[in-house]
Amino acid sequence: MQEELKVLIKAQYPVIYLVTSEEERTERAIAMIAQSKSQQRRVFVWTVTHGIIEYGQSRQTSQHHNTVSPEAAIQWVIQQKEPGIYIFKDLHPFTDSPPVTRWLRDAIASFKGTQKSIVLMSPMQQIPIELEKEVVVIDYPLPDLTELNQVLSHQLEQNKTRRTTTETREKLLKAALGLTKDEAEKVYRKAYVKSGRLTEKEVDIVLSEKKQLIRRNGILEYIEEDETIDSVGGLEELKKWLKQRSNAFTERAREYGLPQPKGMLILGVPGCGKSLIAKTTSRLWGLPLLRLDMGRVYDGSMVGRSEANLRNALKTAESISPAILFIDELDKSFAGGAGSSDSDGGTSSRIFGSFLTWMQEKTSPVFVMATANRVERLPGEFLRKGRFDEIFFVDLPNAEERQEIFNIHLSKRRREIARFDIEQLANVSDGFSGAEIEQALIAAMYEAFAQDREFTQLDIIAAIKSTLPLSRTMTEQVTALRDWARRRARPAASSIAEYQRLEF
Repeated sequence: MQEELKVLIKAQYPVIYLVTSEEERTERAIAMIAQSKSQQRRVFVWTVTHGIIEYGQSRQTSQHHNTVSPEAAIQWVIQQKEPGIYIFKDLHPFTDSPPVTRWLRDAIASFKGTQKSIVLMSPMQQIPIELEKEVVVIDYPLPDLTELNQVLSHQLEQNKTRRTTTETREKLLKAALGLTKDEAEKVYRKAYVKSGRLTEKEVDIVLSEKKQLIRRNGILEYIEEDETIDSVGGLEELKKWLKQRSNAFTERAREYGLPQPKGMLILGVPGCGKSLIAKTTSRLWGLPLLRLDMGRVYDGSMVGRSEANLRNALKTAESISPAILFIDELDKSFAGGAGSSDSDGGTSSRIFGSFLTWMQEKTSPVFVMATANRVERLPGEFLRKGRFDEIFFVDLPNAEERQEIFNIHLSKRRREIARFDIEQLANVSDGFSGAEIEQALIAAMYEAFAQDREFTQLDIIAAIKSTLPLSRTMTEQVTALRDWARRRARPAASSIAEYQRLEF
């Protein structure tokens, strides 16, 4: 990315928009480009607090008076005759002002044939429509392993730690991947202060900084799941698919020639374990699980804010990859996304398009795991081949799977479950989802607890018979979903019964 920035400056692009929160690191990179033999340009930095100051000079000796206002600063830049690079920090709140926009356009016109460039530096992208054709946007990348290695080496030298194994260093570096340079420096210092060393045992301290990064983002949620994939009853075909790909993001898989998995869509009846399988995959693969809350993405307070929220969330997910990006109930998040101009001014449509483009073009190891209940609400573009590696359908559990579900939930609550007739419970609960089976068991326990006694087989049966399952209250919806899945999705269960149900 630094090479691209160098080319743009050398090609005399008038305005370059750098999206970054690392001001010091980015300034240093620009200064190196400006001081190269082929450029030899002076660098000036503008802030609303101090006006224009020459890079590397003290405020007292280099401050240019009366340049605090954006209009005066841009006018000063236009008047300069020598080649230069002019960095404007956080100009975006002022670009809504017509005079600022006009001065920027005047600057662009005056820069033709000169070696002058304005670099707009901001943690968020906000470009007025008048400048869209004139500005080139660059997302300045976070530090790579080489830069982080310099940070770690400096910290080890300060701590007088002479030797670390290659494996230890690699784990500490990969744990910090996705942090800014300052964040990496701080968390390495924090790890050393807490334990007096930097070894593999301190990797968890470094990873905790990533959790803070997710919390600060506000749109992503870092999910930690205690359950393993074995706590999901049935769905053997889906489990097998996931287990085969448990090492898909390793270097060994790349050397073998395997592409990185893109993602999967899990369709099915509500309460049948779709969300749980997504959460437990995180532990199976040993990857962080990030939940994308689409409700928080939408922000009507400012035009373009929703799109910026989505870009920032996806950028954060990419920065800590490899990771799993979990979107629950995708059908609610993007329902009608392709034609929302009448309801929300086209925001949903733009969000939908941005997400589709990102899914198609992403090269970072972010695995998208999405669930949906109402397939008819999903835009057809989501279901096109290539968006997801596989589309699985999770149907209501059959008798064998219901037995397994009862075993799992009873074992969680009681050590001895031999007194229960699991086969009878499975037969009585025909048409129940896994979630409904669990709730019936909990209802039976509440009934017995209120009478100060142990719950029995009869309590569970009574709770089941008093429950009207979703398969009966929403028969048409379940039938339509099964009919759709029979032709377009892969069954999540491997039993013959699963295929027979889809073929009814």
